Amino acid sequence: MSDKKEISTTYNPKEFEERIYDKWQKEGYFTPKPDENKKPYTIVIPPPNITGKLHLGHALDDTIQDILIRTRRMQGYSTLWLPGEDHASIATEVKVEKELLKDGIKKDEIGREGFLKKTWDWAEEYRGRISNQIKKLGSSVDFTRERFTMDAGLNKAVRKFFVKLYEDGLIYQGNRIINWCPECQTALSDAEIEYEEQKGYFWHIKYPIIGTDRYLEIATTRPETMFGDTAIAVNPKDERYKDLVGKKALLPIINREIPIVSDDYVDMEFGTGAVKITPAHDPNDYQVGKRHNLPEIIVMNEDGTIKLPGTKYDGLDRYEARKLVVEDLKQQGFLVKIKEHVHNVGCHDRCGTTVEPMLSKQWFVKMESLAKPALDAVKNGKIEFVPKRFEKVYFNWLENIHDWCISRQLWWGHRIPVWYCKDCGEMIVSVDEPKKCTKCGSENLEQDKDVLDTWFSSALWPFSTLGWPENTEDLKYFYPTNTLVTGYDIIFFWVARMVFAGLYCMGDIPFKHVLIHGIVRDSQGRKMSKSLGNGVDPIDVISQYGADALRFTLITGNAPGNDIRYYPERVEASRNFANKIWNASRFVLMNMDEDLMKKYSNSKNYTEADRWILSKLNTLVKEVTDNIDKFELGIASQKIYDFIWGELCDWYIELVKPVMYGEDEEAKGVAYNVLNKVLTVSLQLLHPIMPFITEEIYTHLYNREYESIAISKWPEYDPSLEDKKAEEDMYYVIEAIKAIRNVRTDMNVPASRKAKVMLYVNEKDAIEAFKNGENYFKKLASASEVEFLNDKKEAPENAVSKVTKSAEIFMPLFDLIDKDKEIERLNKEKDKLINEINRVEKKLKNEKFVSKAPKKVVDAEREKGKKYKEMYKNVLERIESLN
Repeated sequence: MSDKKEISTTYNPKEFEERIYDKWQKEGYFTPKPDENKKPYTIVIPPPNITGKLHLGHALDDTIQDILIRTRRMQGYSTLWLPGEDHASIATEVKVEKELLKDGIKKDEIGREGFLKKTWDWAEEYRGRISNQIKKLGSSVDFTRERFTMDAGLNKAVRKFFVKLYEDGLIYQGNRIINWCPECQTALSDAEIEYEEQKGYFWHIKYPIIGTDRYLEIATTRPETMFGDTAIAVNPKDERYKDLVGKKALLPIINREIPIVSDDYVDMEFGTGAVKITPAHDPNDYQVGKRHNLPEIIVMNEDGTIKLPGTKYDGLDRYEARKLVVEDLKQQGFLVKIKEHVHNVGCHDRCGTTVEPMLSKQWFVKMESLAKPALDAVKNGKIEFVPKRFEKVYFNWLENIHDWCISRQLWWGHRIPVWYCKDCGEMIVSVDEPKKCTKCGSENLEQDKDVLDTWFSSALWPFSTLGWPENTEDLKYFYPTNTLVTGYDIIFFWVARMVFAGLYCMGDIPFKHVLIHGIVRDSQGRKMSKSLGNGVDPIDVISQYGADALRFTLITGNAPGNDIRYYPERVEASRNFANKIWNASRFVLMNMDEDLMKKYSNSKNYTEADRWILSKLNTLVKEVTDNIDKFELGIASQKIYDFIWGELCDWYIELVKPVMYGEDEEAKGVAYNVLNKVLTVSLQLLHPIMPFITEEIYTHLYNREYESIAISKWPEYDPSLEDKKAEEDMYYVIEAIKAIRNVRTDMNVPASRKAKVMLYVNEKDAIEAFKNGENYFKKLASASEVEFLNDKKEAPENAVSKVTKSAEIFMPLFDLIDKDKEIERLNKEKDKLINEINRVEKKLKNEKFVSKAPKKVVDAEREKGKKYKEMYKNVLERIESLN
């Protein structure tokens, strides 16, 4: 007999997770090479921001990607999962600024270069932290190809993209109304704005009409911007105001004359039908202003203070100025009324500050010609969203797109590749830094101070990470990528931009599938946040339960596009599942005999149970493969769980124990080989979801073909193993055994007490199954013997019976229980129930309790009383039947 293969007596992931990951990396399993004999399968990781540690959302995102990558790797693809991090321009700058302020340092004091050095130090530290967290999760990424959106290669790609857009006439610089964050003091794109309902007011203000005793009543939610008013507009069809068009009104407080113009933009039905026009502080007013050649007066500074030199408002915070303006309007008789108003207010998604629409000179990308191919790629099915419903979000944004403001007034980020000659004023747009002016030859050049929007570099991620603009081997082989896995909250931020950038730069889509997942919420359904204190650190969970338990928890029950709730008890259940696998595998490995396995490796003398488990396993392979292909990962994981815990552990292992402990050498050899195959395939199917435990057990298996499960061949469906008859026959037997076990449990019959089982089979197809399974009844249902009845009347009068789909089962009552002892036990139970009934009734007769205790407490006591009386009735009936 060969040596037994033993694994540790207890499941402790800390003993092997780090060791296994180091081995995978050392062997280079995750580092593919372009191979013309293999199909490529590529995923680029959504690069996490270097602003802190990863959260459960990242863990979910990475787990989904790892399942897809590990499956394809085992299926023989050349799989590349490319990792990296995003420099997160605004978010990181804010973080580093706050960190410096802790030491009393302002960024202006150390200057741009000094600040950037501090930020690079931050980036290196947090990139390292993120990489370690990704490893802890078991993610099979290729760290040899790790990228960063600010590394030299990606910086070159960003510059190339900018220059290409500029040369094609798609980038321009101009004064436009942009979203401005007074807190971060930078421009924002539309995608960086979140709208939230806020309570506010409509201030109704009189604008006197010069030369008359009339006035126009104007309603505004932002009275502090009125100093930038350069006109009042009315609808040309509005009979109320036709005679006023061309006249002038007086701007209250500062008494500036402004014209009254007619414009179709004005809604006659809304408010008074007259609106103030502030071209420098409202996007719609800006368009009206352009049509009527109105002046554009900026009345706000970049920090959100009022810009009105020579007045008492100058330098005041916008909200302080608002209070003072309203008070002055009131004092001067211009304030008509104030009405409460709930409206959507745009806020910066990073810091939460209410943004200001403001006229500013910025760099923009013309989006119309870029958006159309990106729309078509999804509409014609070249790119598919999973679930399909998220296409609407994508379409809605691209069909209503505005030009993209790409400049940011920050220091951390990709500097705009534009230089200005200080001597002649020439502007030079170049990928490489110019040495001298192309017009006058001067070397006195200065680069544009602004940086590019973070999403400008992120848009290039699927191909810049593979070497673009160089035509590298990786780019030729691994692009387009296959699947993008991301949350629904960044479809327009990132997904749409990658699509139009890929089509524009590469002439091809960046990915075939966009797999959308939801948000991980807490057990109450709330979004996890610092303010609520309900965030969960995945590393803490891994330290306590292991990475496999966390991964299994996040993926089981998860459906594409749906939010999931995180329950700590579910992680415990997942760890229990891992423990179940561990103990079952340990039992199997300890009880196998390799010599007998080899001797009978070709024997097909299968038992009913062997044919059943192999057929069920074969079906599982087919279904799980199909589920993963359809991105139904939650369904796949549940099926694997049900098979391993149910069919394999609870049934098959128990069914073959008599064979394993028996004397028939061939039967034992066959059983060992079947067990080994079932365990191996089960572990392979589970490996993408729970990589560590499956690897550790796999390395102890007999007759394994590969040194690591990570590079083993994915199981394939084998038609020759399908055996529907065996599945049906074992269903009959298992159903009957479950019924017998339930009876014994209900009657508190100890497993050691044997009882005769009599079967009246009412389904012809089941007779053979029951006869073949006679030994299973003896082993798993504690049957002393099995008897087949020709007629139900043959069953003894005092038999306990149970009906299944295929049979009626009878067991002599006194085989199951000792009559005298059972009567004694029931009498004790009766006395106990009488005491409980009396206690409850006494409590309910107490008026103080009934009147003062909460209703739900009183109702609970009433329910207890009903339950005890029902139990008492059942006990009496039981005693009577025994007598």
